[in-house]
Amino acid sequence: MKAFTRETSTVVAIPGVNCDTDQIIPGRFLKSDRAQGYGQFLFHDIRRDESGELCAEFPLNRPGAEKATILLVEDNFGCGSSREGAVYTLADHGIRALIGPSFGDIFYNNALKNGIIPVTLPTAHCEALANHLAQYPDVEVTVDLEAEQLVLPGNLGTFPVKIDPFARDAILRGLDELQMTLTYLERIQAFEKARMASNPWLDR
Repeated sequence: MKAFTRETSTVVAIPGVNCDTDQIIPGRFLKSDRAQGYGQFLFHDIRRDESGELCAEFPLNRPGAEKATILLVEDNFGCGSSREGAVYTLADHGIRALIGPSFGDIFYNNALKNGIIPVTLPTAHCEALANHLAQYPDVEVTVDLEAEQLVLPGNLGTFPVKIDPFARDAILRGLDELQMTLTYLERIQAFEKARMASNPWLDR
């Protein structure tokens, strides 16, 4: 997992309340080899027309949008099935953070496990940011995980970024859960050695 400390980027606003995981990545692509990259499947069926061509009006297809690593989404983003592929496709596209009023619970946790920061921001502030982006599409937003702050452009303000402390520590260090466990390997081995010494019958 790529470490996340502080990300400053332009932002692309993705329309749609209740954007579910099937819209983020249609199920038919989940058997694809991830080594080839899932980024190509991001929002496939709402981003492309029936012939497979990119729709010019879809926000992520507009000039310069490919450079953005932060998305502004609407309420209940990532609802629906538990497919982790929805997070894979965002990560492989280069997305590092999401800003929205709320997220699907399983999607939220999957995002953290893959180093994507879902920042919860009240609806009114999300709408204010969307309106600001409509006028000034090149402004940047900062998600600072070390300082636990979301810094919006202009006079839109600064807001807290609060995630589970264990997840925050892992993401700051760029470690997944298994790698985090292995950082305690010496202590685990010492415990096991002492346990076997005091309970030799366990080795029978």
